[in-house]
Amino acid sequence: MAFPKTTDHIAHSLLREVHPPDIAKSIFVDKVVRKPLKLRPTSPDPSSQNARETRRSLRLRKTEHVRRRQKPKPLTAREKRKLSVYDIPQESRKYEIYVPLHRMWLEYMWDILGMKVGQKSHLNAQSVGPKLVSADFHGAEVEVVRSKCLGRVGCNGIVLKDTKFTFEVITKDNRLITIPKCHTLFKFQIPQPEPQAEGQEEAILGDSSAQKPPAMMIPPMVFELHGSQFQNRAADRATKKFKPKHLKDL
Repeated sequence: MAFPKTTDHIAHSLLREVHPPDIAKSIFVDKVVRKPLKLRPTSPDPSSQNARETRRSLRLRKTEHVRRRQKPKPLTAREKRKLSVYDIPQESRKYEIYVPLHRMWLEYMWDILGMKVGQKSHLNAQSVGPKLVSADFHGAEVEVVRSKCLGRVGCNGIVLKDTKFTFEVITKDNRLITIPKCHTLFKFQIPQPEPQAEGQEEAILGDSSAQKPPAMMIPPMVFELHGSQFQNRAADRATKKFKPKHLKDL
């Protein structure tokens, strides 16, 4: 490293006036010649120019990480209608497909009502009423007995959807119809449980074509359901407590 001549520098001349020559020379070399010179770069760091963009990208990465850990957002009611989530496709609108569902519903009703094979059932309104109003009617075979719309009287079929205000049933001629519960009286039957032999499912389902001896014929229990007082979803009825009260329209 080449140092400037000390005799030519003004700082060395001033130091010699107040210090001995050796001390003046050492001070000049340490403080002037070897003094580090901090220079500012001619152009700023590219990262400092994009500080805002860097912060934004970090924030987006954190948000994306949080979204991955969270559950997916559920569909809205409008999106479900648009995607036809709850619509039954045309190829599935056949009465024969849902006959096993009706069989399962009968077994479900026998279980909650305490009906057993070979035992005569003694049921009354006080014991059966609370169980029926909280039961699920998906798979029940209902018939419209009375309605403000005369065109609905006589419609019967297996319930596929038990909504808050309607029953969607599939009829024996493979028609899917929606029946409002309001101002409608429904009827459904629950036959006595009997031992099922192979090939006798129709007899248990209450098919009148199956011939039985007169001594063995036990009439099914018939219930009527007032739709105006049954406007609840199946999930809500399971936990709701119903209280007896007088109704003017009955």
